[in-house]
Amino acid sequence: MARVRKALTIFSICALGLTACAKTDEPGAAQSPGQQQGPVKIGISLPLTGDFSEPGKGIQEGYKVWADQVNAKGGLLGRKVELIFRDDASDPNRVSSDYESLITQDKVNLVFGPFSSRLVIPAAKVAESYNMVFIEPAGAAAEVFEQGFKRLFYAAPAIADDHYNYLADYITKLPADQRPKTAAYASLDDPFAQGTAYGLRDKLAAAGIKTVVDEVYPPETTDFAPIAAKIAAAKPDLVVGGTQFEDSVGLVRALQELKVQPKLAAFSTGPTLAEFPAAVKGAAEHILSPVGWSAVSTFTGNQEMVKRYKELFGGEANEDAANGYTVGQIAEAAVNAVKCVDPTKECQDKLTEHIRQATFETVVGPLSFDDKGRPEQAHMIQQYVKGKIEIVLPEQAKTTGIVYPKQEW
Repeated sequence: MARVRKALTIFSICALGLTACAKTDEPGAAQSPGQQQGPVKIGISLPLTGDFSEPGKGIQEGYKVWADQVNAKGGLLGRKVELIFRDDASDPNRVSSDYESLITQDKVNLVFGPFSSRLVIPAAKVAESYNMVFIEPAGAAAEVFEQGFKRLFYAAPAIADDHYNYLADYITKLPADQRPKTAAYASLDDPFAQGTAYGLRDKLAAAGIKTVVDEVYPPETTDFAPIAAKIAAAKPDLVVGGTQFEDSVGLVRALQELKVQPKLAAFSTGPTLAEFPAAVKGAAEHILSPVGWSAVSTFTGNQEMVKRYKELFGGEANEDAANGYTVGQIAEAAVNAVKCVDPTKECQDKLTEHIRQATFETVVGPLSFDDKGRPEQAHMIQQYVKGKIEIVLPEQAKTTGIVYPKQEW
């Protein structure tokens, strides 16, 4: 009976598609010391349903690609990686209980973060209370780094307030006769989304660009006509959305319907997803978005990740998947450096200290962190040009020049 149970356990891990199960896993076969310790269990709660389900699933796919590749190389310290997922349904209360359960009941070795600053903060509080290092892919709001966390690290090039830095620099350096005079902002009531929009707003306002609309809407909003009507009435030169996917699509459609014609339109997150152009029905041309990752970059492991993602999921990798994958890259490098992957405070302290001091080569570029876990790099700016995503800022990373002003909707 014990042999049957062991075979079933091995099958359940293999069935996840995350491990290359070899004959050494069979009962009676010789196993390495790492294998005898069992898998490295990594606990993750993600919004697989609810408001953030679209990017949440992208993060999950990135985690799966990383686990697949690290297992193909023999795992972490000779032990296969097993990902244990929970669906927090985009609920901050549920995400807390998920991580509590993963740490105390599933006895995971490591925890990886969820999607959205709203979920990262309560999740990180739980991880911190158990002395667990907490690498997260999508909690970029300034508020995340004001909680006093000692073990949190955001695995992306920049925090939310700094996502549009290259665009702000470009706009404010335009000749006076070309520089926009007014701007309208609409943002999802979410720390990350607001951080991206308001980081740009504050920099442009300091340069004399007047804010003529400033709207915040709840996550459940589906009718964007009233907000679009306010923007239409103000006739701004710039329209900026602090958005996720569904609301970016809703805003663009509503603006297009009212024939709002800004010189520049920028939306966070939504336009970085492959589904965006079809969802906005031809209105994507010249829309800008901050992006921490590009499919064509040659950063460490990127082309291998893009290739394996397509093999596993049949589509093109996106930024959410890349951010999830980056979390894995950092964890893998840290574990290999300090030679431990235990949930003990001693090991977690070693992992935390290494991550705080090191620079990591990842699919989003080199990453290092300040004393609050904030990344010390910057986001690129992408734009749809002739139907294709191009990197237009900064100068050293661009694939084509920025188009300004944009074509009419």
